Amino acid sequence: MLSHPLLRNRSFRLFFVGRSLSLIGDAVIPAALALAVVRATGSASALALVLGCAMGTRLLLLPLGGVVGDRFNARTVALTADLVRCVTQLFVGLQLLGGDPQLWHIALAEAVGGAASAFAMPTMSPLIAGIVAAKDRHAANAVLGVVRSSAPLVGPALAGLLILTAGPGWAFVLDGASFAVSACLLTAVRIHRTAAEEPSARRSLRTDLVEGWHEVRSRDWYWTSLVAHSAWNGAAAVLMTLGPVIAVEELGGEGTWIAILQTGAVGLLAGSLLAGRARPKRPVLAANLGLATYALPLALLAVEAPTPAVIAAYGLAQAGLGFLSPIWETSVQAAIPSGVLARVTSYDWLLSLAAMPLAYILGPLAADAWGTATPLWIAAALVGIACAGTAAVPGVRNFGVRDFGVGDSEVRDFGVGDGGVSDFGVGDGGRQPTLGDTGPQSTLGDTPGDTGLSKNVSRDTVA
Repeated sequence: MLSHPLLRNRSFRLFFVGRSLSLIGDAVIPAALALAVVRATGSASALALVLGCAMGTRLLLLPLGGVVGDRFNARTVALTADLVRCVTQLFVGLQLLGGDPQLWHIALAEAVGGAASAFAMPTMSPLIAGIVAAKDRHAANAVLGVVRSSAPLVGPALAGLLILTAGPGWAFVLDGASFAVSACLLTAVRIHRTAAEEPSARRSLRTDLVEGWHEVRSRDWYWTSLVAHSAWNGAAAVLMTLGPVIAVEELGGEGTWIAILQTGAVGLLAGSLLAGRARPKRPVLAANLGLATYALPLALLAVEAPTPAVIAAYGLAQAGLGFLSPIWETSVQAAIPSGVLARVTSYDWLLSLAAMPLAYILGPLAADAWGTATPLWIAAALVGIACAGTAAVPGVRNFGVRDFGVGDSEVRDFGVGDGGVSDFGVGDGGRQPTLGDTGPQSTLGDTPGDTGLSKNVSRDTVA
C-alpha cells in the first residue's frame, strides 16, 4: 500500500494520509460515544437522542452542503468542516475528561459535528477529481476504499484500548486531533479546478438545488442506482437492529454476533481489494448486483439458519459493499460534470442515509407485531429486487459500453471493445444519454458514499 504508485503524487499522498487518520479516528467514536452516554445517563433513550441530533442535522443540511461544495473551492469547504469537527470532538472529549458531562452539551456538539459532515461529505468526489488525473481515479478510489474498509478492523480495537486504559474522553480527543491533522494536510494539497466555471453568487440557492436534482433524475443509471442503494441501507439498518437479538438468543450468543461483524469487516476489505483489480465492462451493473447479495444474510437470519452459513453470507454481502464503493465513485466522477459533482453527491448521500432512521424505527415495530422473520424477509426482498432490478434499466446495462468520447488507447487500456470506457474515464462534461432526457448535460448535477454505499454506500455510510 505504502509503495503504491499513486502515492508518488504529493497532493494525493497528503490527502490519503489525512483521510486515513480521519477514518481511523471516526472508527473509534461509536464505541466511545455509546459507553460515554450510557455511563453519564444510564439511558438508551439518551444515546438515541445524541445519535439523532448528529443524523438530523446531517440529513437536513446535505443538499446545502452540495451547493456550497460546487459554489466554492472544495478544499476550503472540506478544510473548514474538518476544523469544526475538530472543535466539537475536542469539546466532547474535555467534557468527558472533566468528570461531569452534560447530556445537552454532548448532543449539541454532535449536532454541530453532524452539520459539518453535511458540508464535508459532498466534497470528497470533487477533491479526488481535482487531485488525480482521470486515468488514475479508479486506482485512487480503490486505495481509499481499502483504508475505509480497514478502519472498522482497527478502530474498535483502538477504542477498546483507550476506553479501558484512559477512558472514553481520550477517544474523542484522538478523533479531534485526527481532524486537525487532516485540515493541516489539506492546506498543502494542490487542487486542479473543481468548482463551477462561474461562481454561482448570481444565482439563487433554489436554482442550484433544482439544477442538482435535475442532473440526478436526467440519468436513469444514476437515480435507479440511488433507489437500490437506499434500499440497501434500509435493509442494513433492519439487520443491525434485529440481527444481534437473533444471534444472542438463537445462534449461540454474543460471540456469534461478534463473529458476524468481524467476518463482515474482513469481507468489506476483500471487496475493496478486488475492486482495485477489477475492470468490469459494465461497472454500475456489476456493483449493483454485488449489493444484491445482502439479501442472503437477511434471509438466513429469518429462517435461523446454521451459524456458519449466516456468518459466511454476511461476509459475502459486505464484500459486495466493498466492491461497490470504488467502482461507483469512479463511475460518478467520470460521468458527472465537475461543476455539479458536489450537488449530485449530496443527493446520493441524502437518499442513502435517509432510509436508515426509518428502518431503525420500522424494523423493531414490525418484529414486535409479526415476529422477527417478517421484517427480515421484507428487507431481503426489497434489497434483492431493488439492486438486481437495476439490470432492467438501459442506462445501467449500457454504462461503460457506450462511447463517452475517450481515446482509442484508453479504450484498449480498459479492456473493452470500441466505444468502451477506460477506467470509466470520460471527457470533460461527458455524460451518458438516457431515455427521455430532455435537458442539456451541462446545466445541473449531483453525486454519491464513510457506504455508506457511502457510497460509503458509506461507501462511508453503512455499517
